[in-house]
This record gives sequence, C-alpha cells and structure tokens, in this order.
Amino acid sequence: MSRLTEGNKMYTIKGKHYNTGQFIEVIIQDQHIHAINEIDGTESSNRVIAPGLVDIQINGYKGFDFNRNPLKKEEWLSVSKHLADVGITTFYPTIITNSFENLSYFLEKNVKVLAELDMCHDMIGGFHLEGPYLSTQDGPRGAHDKRYVKEPDWDEFCKLQESARGNIRIISISPEWDHAADFIEKATKSNVKVAIGHTAANTRQIHAAVEAGATLSTHLGNGAHVTLPRHPNYIWDQLAEKNLWASVISDGHHLPTNVLNVFNDVKHEKMLLISDSVALAGKPPGDYKTPVGGEVTLTENGKLHLKNEPNLLAGSAQNLLQGVQHCIQANIASIPEGINKASIYPASFMDLQVKKGLAIGAPADLTVLNMNQNKWEVIETIKNGKTSKG
Repeated sequence: MSRLTEGNKMYTIKGKHYNTGQFIEVIIQDQHIHAINEIDGTESSNRVIAPGLVDIQINGYKGFDFNRNPLKKEEWLSVSKHLADVGITTFYPTIITNSFENLSYFLEKNVKVLAELDMCHDMIGGFHLEGPYLSTQDGPRGAHDKRYVKEPDWDEFCKLQESARGNIRIISISPEWDHAADFIEKATKSNVKVAIGHTAANTRQIHAAVEAGATLSTHLGNGAHVTLPRHPNYIWDQLAEKNLWASVISDGHHLPTNVLNVFNDVKHEKMLLISDSVALAGKPPGDYKTPVGGEVTLTENGKLHLKNEPNLLAGSAQNLLQGVQHCIQANIASIPEGINKASIYPASFMDLQVKKGLAIGAPADLTVLNMNQNKWEVIETIKNGKTSKG
C-alpha cells in the first residue's frame, strides 16, 4: 500500500522490512526517508520493502543496446522505465571496446541527450567503459573486437572523459600491459574506479594493479581461458587480493553454484551482483540475430546461447533482480544479503549516498516487491522520492 499526502507532500509506503521482517511504514519527504515506523502486520506477508538495486555493469535491456547507436531521448526514457520496473534505481550503462572515434561519438551524444532528461540523468550513475585496454588473447578477450584492443593510453582516455563530460565512473582494463599500473594510478587519482577484467595478467601484474589503485574484478570467473593452470592463475590471484571487490553474474548460467559459493565465502560483502545484460534481456524466448553473436537463441530459463550450440553463451539475458533471486534460491546468500549484494554493497563501492539503504535520512531509492516463492515481482520502484507508478 502506498499513500500520497498532498498537504505536506509526504509519500508513505507499507510492507515488510527486507532485513528484519517487521511490518513498517516508510514516510518519504523531500527525496529522503523521513521516518520508518513499525506497524501491525496488516499488509500482505509477500509485500517487501527493500533498497533500490544498483547495476554497475549493463550493456542493454528490452531491445535497447547501449553499443549499437547512441540512444535518443525517448529510448533513454523507455529503457530507464523498463529498468525501474525490475527494481533498478541506479545503473551504469556499459560501453565496450570500439574505435576511439566511435567511443568518443557514443559518449558525447549520449551525455548530451541525458543532460536534458532529469529522470534518466538521476538514474544513471555514470558510464562503465569496458575496454579497449584489455587482453588480446582469445578467451580473456571474450566478445570484444580484437581490432580495437590496445594498451592503456592515458592521453586517449582523457579525451574520452572529455567527450563524456567527466561521466566515465568505472573503467575495466587488463593490467598485463607494461604501463598499466601508471594508467591505473592516474585514473584512480581522477576519481575513476578501475576494475581488472578480460585479463591474462600474472600474479605480479595483478598485485601491481591493486597497489596502483584497482579495486574491482569485473565479472570474475568469466572472460577467461577455457583451461587454466591449477596455480597460479588470475582467478586465484584476484580472489587473494583482499582490497579487490568482485562483481559476478548470478544468472545460473555464467557461473556454477559451487563457484559462486566459493567467491562469496572469500569476498563476503565485497562480492557484488551485476546483470551484465545485453539488449535481449527482458525479451521473449526465441531465436534472434545480433550484431555481435550472430544467430542466437534465448531459452525459457533465460539462457542466451549461439543458435544450435547451447554450450556457447552469447551474453547475459537476465536482469539484476533475477540474479538476486537466483543467488538466494541457490542458497548462496540469505534474502537480506542477496539484496544487499545488488543494492547497498555496489552503492558502497561507488560511494553513493544510497549506501545508507533503508534508513532514516537516506535518499528515498527503494523498491517494493511482491516476493512469492517462485517469482518476485516489482510493485513499484521509488527514485529520489518519486514513484515509478505515477
């Protein structure tokens, strides 16, 4: 139940606290949580109030591709609405490896459009640049176009950041390049989060990257060789670095449950959930043709693979809320912990004010869920005190 009081412009929502299980009412005023009061349990036991989800790596959703062409106003409005419908209150559109000219064009055009759209601009925390400074090796490089993969170039990155008006907040690179540590140090000093991803780096190079300021492993366990030495290898090396957070794709297809369990046992609150979704996420099952993967199949259970080759994934096709639900149903995390891994923890990593979560004085970025056993549905999402339900 939600209630808007016109006289003092307060917005009230009721349901169960996602962490304590206590029935509460949350009173929102001036874009923040004004009060949280315990109430009698008169609401549906399935109605749960939780922090809004924060997706720090997303390539597209519901047919909208962040890497095909810069999006127009109505397209940013639509994809933001679709993401709010699945509980997202902050997301970082991910721009992947391309030519310098194309990257500059994408960033400049998108930022120009977003500056005119308050709602979208509020939801978008910034851009995640995944590449082009990655490994050239098959396996670690993943689907990134080898023609454009190159060593880190600080002057070039500064020009890209200028095109983005300072809105590149995360960059994923491989530290296997000779001058990677110098690049990481400069990026970190400019308040850009540096992630290690799509890498074939050795133990020394990974440690040097962390010493220089790298703080995240991008979709750890994916973007890797099919076979690796028992030890050392770059997955063990990143797990062993205590200052590295780790993002993971928890969709039931990219990583098996035992791997997710191990990652979680090592990283705890530093294991973050991401969707890393492509444009086909949220679309009906069926066969599709894509610019990168070619002919692909999206199955009923959300697996996206090359057509007629079910063992070869063609990207992630599930949203972040589905990843949370999988993490919980697979007994990798409790309900509160699973939600935190997709909300408070990534917000803490990015040092966003919403890291305060469901607390008095925190920004009113919330999602209200109908949490049935087999399927979760979003009743409404609230961003900066404004409800997605109108």
